[in-house]
Amino acid sequence: MVLGHPILRLYSAAMNESTADKSTANESTANKSTANTSTSSPSDLARYWQLEPELDFLNHGSFGACPTAVLEEQSRWRAQLESQPVAFLGRGRAELVDHARSRLAAFVGADPANIVPVTNATAGVNAVLHSLGFHFRSGDEILLTDHTYNACHNALRTLAQRHGLQLRVVPVPFPVTGPNEVVERFVSAATARTRLALIDHVTSVTGLVLPIAELVSQLQERGVDVLVDGAHGPGMVELELEDLGAAYYTGNCHKWMCSPKSAGLLYVRPDRQELIHPLVISHGSNIRRVGRSLFHDEFDLPGTIDWTAFLSVPAVIDYLDNLVPGGWPEIRRRNRELALAARAVLARVLDIEPPCPDAMIGSLAALPVPGWSYDQDTPNQNPITERLVERHRIEAMFSDWPALGQTILRVSAQLYNDISQYERLAAVLPDELSDR
Repeated sequence: MVLGHPILRLYSAAMNESTADKSTANESTANKSTANTSTSSPSDLARYWQLEPELDFLNHGSFGACPTAVLEEQSRWRAQLESQPVAFLGRGRAELVDHARSRLAAFVGADPANIVPVTNATAGVNAVLHSLGFHFRSGDEILLTDHTYNACHNALRTLAQRHGLQLRVVPVPFPVTGPNEVVERFVSAATARTRLALIDHVTSVTGLVLPIAELVSQLQERGVDVLVDGAHGPGMVELELEDLGAAYYTGNCHKWMCSPKSAGLLYVRPDRQELIHPLVISHGSNIRRVGRSLFHDEFDLPGTIDWTAFLSVPAVIDYLDNLVPGGWPEIRRRNRELALAARAVLARVLDIEPPCPDAMIGSLAALPVPGWSYDQDTPNQNPITERLVERHRIEAMFSDWPALGQTILRVSAQLYNDISQYERLAAVLPDELSDR
């Protein structure tokens, strides 16, 4: 493969140099920490992914990672597309998309009629907010938390500025005592002017699995619709979207389902579908299919896009279901147990108590880092993340979270990970934290 772009050439050179000089690099950093010579290894299942073999990849949560076999399936779809683009996109696409939609809907416990494809959860959130903006009135309120994903918070700010809305931020402490504290804070924040609540199913920076069913139930009893940002939901937690009953739920397939990038879903309850339109209005608005909703027609015809990631979703559902005895329930159980074990290892070295009960943990675990505070001048540029990669070939996420005024360490647990990788992170962490 020719890496023509300068950034790609630099990346390739850096990786080659890192591989060739690994022993030299370890020797040169030995004076920083003797702990980086400790050994770790991924799980036996790592061979089914394309991750660098010498990298402890503990940040699946950011962008996911797709198994090799599923990437090969996507390549087969792409080859079909390019062999006859008109037949594929013009005549065959609708049936193919319907099949993938049906499989995905079954996976998340939804009626296919209530699901449309989106590229990612952020796109889904924006589609809902942009659509609802035309139905809000100046002074209406929207609830969110101080854990809300930054991209979605930005979308809310834009909506509020455009339509004169009020954003009411519900503070959720971290550490948090448990799910009931979250519910109580949200319910008490709702007023007669509250029209919508945007709630993360699993918070991004802090990795909390929020009590979404109770929140939806309590808020809807008060006349407040709920838009669930389920970016981390599909594949991490069991979903039954029809039973959940939220007005809107959007999620990614590329994270915990491990699909190729740019595959996601937007669920809209039937009584709200006439309100929601895609950000890109294309042919589906007036080229209608017999027996199909406008909701499907508009989202299914966004213009020319690469559908191969979404069409590969059935393959990844089946592939991972057969990779581990017990299938998806066992994957979720295994990842959660590893995340809890990793959290225990890291909490010991940080000398802190776990910041939330086990019941609020899925496949992510986050801990506040004592002694490191939020730097207002360099947000999202925490030096520890880069140093761990450069010095130790460990990829973990350190985030400077303004709401807490402190640095948060977050790790992910996926099938390819092993507890020894988190133990190695714990071994090198004290020296890295002392290097200010």
